[in-house]
Amino acid sequence: MATRSEEKPLTIGAVCKELKSEFNDVSISKIRYLEEQKLLNPLRTQGGYRLYRREDIERLRTILQLQRDEFLPLKVIRQEIEGSGTVARSRERKARRSMRSEVAVDARRVDRSELLRETGLDDVAFAELQSYGIVTSDEDGLYGESEVEIVKICLRMAEFGLGPRHVRQLYTGVQRVAGLLDQVLAPALRSRNAERREQGLDELAQLAGLSAELTERLLVRDVKT
Repeated sequence: MATRSEEKPLTIGAVCKELKSEFNDVSISKIRYLEEQKLLNPLRTQGGYRLYRREDIERLRTILQLQRDEFLPLKVIRQEIEGSGTVARSRERKARRSMRSEVAVDARRVDRSELLRETGLDDVAFAELQSYGIVTSDEDGLYGESEVEIVKICLRMAEFGLGPRHVRQLYTGVQRVAGLLDQVLAPALRSRNAERREQGLDELAQLAGLSAELTERLLVRDVKT
């Protein structure tokens, strides 16, 4: 009986079928795009057809997991794989992932009362945050997990004497950065080509991370005794 390492290589279509139940967005075009980005290197038949060994499939699974679960851009994923060769990573990557825009749909939604109960925010402060656009709801009046986290961060800032009006000033700066990144990445993010959109999201993640890192360093430099 053949071991997994001795299994017959699979075609790109067979690989896509195998991973579809685990990764809904996987497609033949996406796998080809990852190959173009030098993340995959399948075998080639004399006729030019791609064949994926078990190690190629596991590498692809790792890439898709890092995209989905860690929201890492492809450049960072390449460094992770080539540097460690494993799926596991240190706390540093998990701490940094919140700084990257990765673009994900909140599975959990709560109403206003649930949000206030979970965070401990009072009605007055909540109304103020919402009036400034810092906290927003969807068309059904529900709030995603990201909004809950934003409220929690605002509460922690309030412990230092920074209320909604102060947070509003920070948000104004964020809006300027968002507008700048949108100008740069709009062609890619709004492209009809799926691979181009994915590349745009990858670039957005990188720029968002760089913006956060630059902001932190400038603050530490300029706000000191």
